[in-house]
Amino acid sequence: MGLHWQDWPDAVRALLRGGCVIPAHPLALDERRQLDPRHQRALTRYYLAAGAGGLAVGVHTTQFAIREVGLYEPVLRLAAETAAQATRPVLLVAGAIGRTAQAVAEARVARGLGYHAVLLSLAAMKGASEDEIVAHCQAVAAEMPLFGFYLQPSVGGIPLPARFWQRFAAIENVAAIKVAPFDRYATLDVLRGVALAGAEARITLFTGNDDHILADLLTPFAVRAHGREVTLRFKGGLLGHWAVWTKTAVDLLGRVHAAPPGEPALLALDARVTDCNAAFFDVANGFHGCIAGIHEVLRRQGLLRGIWCLDPKEGLSAGQGAEIDRVYRDHADLADDDFVRRHLNEWLS
Repeated sequence: MGLHWQDWPDAVRALLRGGCVIPAHPLALDERRQLDPRHQRALTRYYLAAGAGGLAVGVHTTQFAIREVGLYEPVLRLAAETAAQATRPVLLVAGAIGRTAQAVAEARVARGLGYHAVLLSLAAMKGASEDEIVAHCQAVAAEMPLFGFYLQPSVGGIPLPARFWQRFAAIENVAAIKVAPFDRYATLDVLRGVALAGAEARITLFTGNDDHILADLLTPFAVRAHGREVTLRFKGGLLGHWAVWTKTAVDLLGRVHAAPPGEPALLALDARVTDCNAAFFDVANGFHGCIAGIHEVLRRQGLLRGIWCLDPKEGLSAGQGAEIDRVYRDHADLADDDFVRRHLNEWLS
């Protein structure tokens, strides 16, 4: 018997519907490129102490290769056990990848560990027909509530038209969609699909567009479908970018929720946040150092011992460290280093 979003505790459902910060959880490794449980727990404690409403584990930022080295279940378990010690509800989202058999199996593992939803990557369905992709989504939704995921095609995602998103949104166990094509036209395709399905009251929209995080959160999107106009809003974000400087992200989302749409003072910060993201995600080098860039910020704060990735070829690109130095100078007010410094020993204990 699968899990349905209606089975969630009321507090978890309210957390999703209201919108929250969901960091994409990195993987803490030691110098042998093996799991470092102490720092892995410290990262989870940091996100929860910073006020994150949820955690996304087993996703790209966690490194997809955890599956090949037998770390998928242990890493998900560590995050779930640490989150269970919190005194408030935490929305747990597990990444699920691969073709249908693999994605269903991963959803079952996540469900067994107490996760609430799966963020379903469709990258492995490249070359499949729309009918096949919809059937794939339906099969995983029979196991767990879905967090849809529109991944930018430049890093392996599949171009998906509004017609697909209408069909996807019609799946009753879809609870949310992470919209991350880094493309305004494609972003609107998702929103129009949700409106065409009449699913705007059920599906909560989370931005994954790292190039326009605050702009997404501050914009009321007027979408016309079936002769009616629907205004859709992004309520939160599920982002690798929010794996660093998370306390600031939580504070900014709180300000967004309290501000009128399009608040100029907040909208002006969009370009600054994007500038930081360009350095962290190594945009200048086609995102090659995106995971290592996140690790580098966490290493500087003491939350990681190093920037090691499972793949020895993954690391900072030439000049990326200098770019991170620059955004630290130019945008020091967006960092949360003081917050981390005050609590680091507690999280590492």
